[in-house]
Amino acid sequence: MTHRTTVPRLVPLIPVLTRRARRLSRTRAEAEDLVQDTLLSLCQRLQDGTEIDDLPAYAMRTLSNRARRTWRMEATDELEEDHALTQPDALLRLDCADTLAAIEQLPKPQRQLMDLVVSGETSPRALSDATGLPLGTVMSRLARARAKLRLVLAKDA
Repeated sequence: MTHRTTVPRLVPLIPVLTRRARRLSRTRAEAEDLVQDTLLSLCQRLQDGTEIDDLPAYAMRTLSNRARRTWRMEATDELEEDHALTQPDALLRLDCADTLAAIEQLPKPQRQLMDLVVSGETSPRALSDATGLPLGTVMSRLARARAKLRLVLAKDA
C-alpha cells in the first residue's frame, strides 16, 4: 500500500482520535503528540502491508495503548532525594481518631448514618435505601450530624 492510499484512510479518524486523546492526556500538546504518534504508527503498519479489518477500532486501541505506555513511563520515573521522604501520618491519624470519637458522641439516629458514611457509603440515596428512611430524613440527619461534628471538632482544635 502506498502513501497515497494510506493517508486518505486515516484523515477521517483524526477528529475522533483527537477527542479521545484529549480525554487521556493532561494537556492539549500531549494530546496532539499522542494523535501524531498513533497516526505515524498506523501509517507504518499500513505501508508494511498489515491487514487491518476494522481501522477505526484498531486506531483507538493503538491510541489507548500509547497513552497507557506514557503513563507507565511517568510512574516509573527515577526517585529524587526529596521524593524519598515520606510525610509522617501521625497527625492525620490523630485527626481521624478525633473525628471517630466525635461521631460516637452523636445521637443514635445521626451516628448510625455517619457510621455508614465512614464505612464508605456517601450517596444519600444509597443511605436511604440501606436504612429504609425517606431521603429527606437522611439528608436532614446528615446535615445536623455534620454541623454538630464541625462544632465539636472546632472546640478540640
